[in-house]
Amino acid sequence: MSRASTELGPAEKNVDGPDKPGQDGARGWGHRLLSIAACTLMLAIIGFVGWVYSLGPLPLDEARRVSTTVVDRNGKLLRAYAMADGRWRLPVDAEANVDPTYLKLLFAYEDQRFYAHDGIDPLALGRAAVQLGTRGRIVSGGSTISMQLARLMEPRRQRSLYAKLHQIVRAIELERALSKDEILDLYLALAPYGGNLEGIRAASIAYLGKEPKRLSLAEAALLVALPQSPETRRLDRFPEAARIARDRVLDRMVEEHVVSLDDAKQAKAVPVPKLRKPMPILAPHSADSALATVKDAPVIKLTLDSNLQKVLEPLARDRAVALGPNISVGIIVVDNDSGDVLARVGSADYFDESRAGQVDMTRAIRSPGSTLKPFIYGLAFEDGFVHPDSLIDDRPVRFGSYAPENFDMTFQGTVPVKKALQLSLNVPAIVLLDRVGSSRLASRLRQAGGNLVLPKDEAPGLAMGLGGVGVTLQDLAQLYAGLARLGTTRPLREIMVAGDDREPMRLLDPVAAWQVGNVLLGTPPPENAVRNRIAFKTGTSYGYRDAWSVGFDGRMTIGVWVGRPDGAPVPGLIGRVAAAPILFDAFARTGKTLTPLPRAPKGTLIASNAKLPIPLRRFRPVGELVRTGGEQALHIQFPLNGSRVDVDRSAGTEAAAMPIKVAGGVLPMTVMVNGTARGEIDGRRQRLIDPPGPGFARLTVIDATGAADTVVIRIQ
Repeated sequence: MSRASTELGPAEKNVDGPDKPGQDGARGWGHRLLSIAACTLMLAIIGFVGWVYSLGPLPLDEARRVSTTVVDRNGKLLRAYAMADGRWRLPVDAEANVDPTYLKLLFAYEDQRFYAHDGIDPLALGRAAVQLGTRGRIVSGGSTISMQLARLMEPRRQRSLYAKLHQIVRAIELERALSKDEILDLYLALAPYGGNLEGIRAASIAYLGKEPKRLSLAEAALLVALPQSPETRRLDRFPEAARIARDRVLDRMVEEHVVSLDDAKQAKAVPVPKLRKPMPILAPHSADSALATVKDAPVIKLTLDSNLQKVLEPLARDRAVALGPNISVGIIVVDNDSGDVLARVGSADYFDESRAGQVDMTRAIRSPGSTLKPFIYGLAFEDGFVHPDSLIDDRPVRFGSYAPENFDMTFQGTVPVKKALQLSLNVPAIVLLDRVGSSRLASRLRQAGGNLVLPKDEAPGLAMGLGGVGVTLQDLAQLYAGLARLGTTRPLREIMVAGDDREPMRLLDPVAAWQVGNVLLGTPPPENAVRNRIAFKTGTSYGYRDAWSVGFDGRMTIGVWVGRPDGAPVPGLIGRVAAAPILFDAFARTGKTLTPLPRAPKGTLIASNAKLPIPLRRFRPVGELVRTGGEQALHIQFPLNGSRVDVDRSAGTEAAAMPIKVAGGVLPMTVMVNGTARGEIDGRRQRLIDPPGPGFARLTVIDATGAADTVVIRIQ
């Protein structure tokens, strides 16, 4: 084939004309640039997502860590404990804990659109960017409260665009994870105020001496200004810088038309505090005990009333100082109905080492002196062999080698039983205890929540009636509250819990409990005190080591202990002189009108001695019963002790009557049902009575010599 045959013909040549120089190259570069840009953007997005992912989850658990706070029954702060690193950071509920004036200033100064944005405020960021471009430095950060919270949760020393981007990302995450109110509460808890103070509550208490619930305009503006530069505006170091910053906030608020010019001028005239106040410490012993009991709880709520606690702590301190060196005072207040502890003063001064201030004397085991006597009389009334108006002898008596004597070493002769208790005579109490039984008294008190402490391997004896046993002030208060409750006690409660499963415990029959309370109401009060207002009893332990006074009205029971925590004797320390005045002063300081005691239960025998049944007119110890011949000992033949008696009331009262039959004894004989007289045994030595309602009943028959027999039955 020839070379000419390979050339193109005219028809095969480019009919569009020759190509323009560089046209294909420009188009290729454009595609390449677009591809590079897309890849770069994709890589940037992937990198940004990876960076965001590398930040990890929000450190919310750490941010929510706060100081443990102990509050009273109304939520008022009693005591706060610093965190492990020494910081004070108290939990905040903006709606409940913070003055609305402060919140209004905070939003106007820091984040005007807080409730409208989603973590970032474009208008504020735009303003910050313009200021950065025009002035060459960061003037205002444009940070929202959410962004500031992010910075507080993950602090950075330097302000930079990277740090701002970090805050923006975290702020958006916060907005997704928390509600606006939760973000605000967390910010108010973490905002720095200089030193180891974080949060508005800690700052307000430390600088202003109060919770931030009610703030003046000057105080609110000051608390808004301090977090901007907390270390250079510390009130305890740089009060003038703090004042200038506060005034700047007020000027800004005038410009924003948030406050008036006159109000701002008045607020500027208020001087700023220059000293830091200590954190409140109310009821320190109760707070310490609660902290040891409740673990890992940011807020522990107690049953205490802070207002009552505030007035009783100075009372204990002042009286202890007046009584002498090394003396301490313990006071406990209990609500009768609920068993809630309303106040507990464990010592005269928590920080006074000379008085062992950190030892809680309301929980210390001490000798109760004569304070257990009312329960001896209560069991005697319950058994029915003695009445408050019965006569009893106060004269020398001996029980083996034990010969009790009265405190003043004298004897009163024959006195009414109620006077024997009111005057705290020792001999009648021991004579009645011998009849009641020491073991029975100890068992009944333990059953009612009184944790008596005896020496090792020692059984209850007659000496326990005069203080020969150990007991705490709080247990005594619980037992005395049982008298006010007509015979039932409730375990004391000091820590508020969701469910209350405390069951009442039996102390005495209602009639016996009322009789004891009514007798104690007539106890001669201290000097300048009104009679018949408070039922109370005093006690003094052997060697003048403990002085006691416990009393109650219809609403509350108060117990007072005075002495040296180390158990050393204090000559002249007597319950009536040292403790009783504190008791009456404590009742006066409660600010409550004294409430009358409950009325006498139905069927209570209220009569003078002359109108009492013959066996109840005078108490005779068992060893002194006078008999005319060889009478048999009194014995209840029916019903038998521990038996069950079925009562059918469908046919009427007469058909439901229950017979009581006795053998032996000397007529006349009186029948007592649960401490209430029900008539006399007839010549056939029996009597029909209307049985009490279903449940346990105590039947006692007393003869003319004072001898008695008792059975306990169950009626169903």
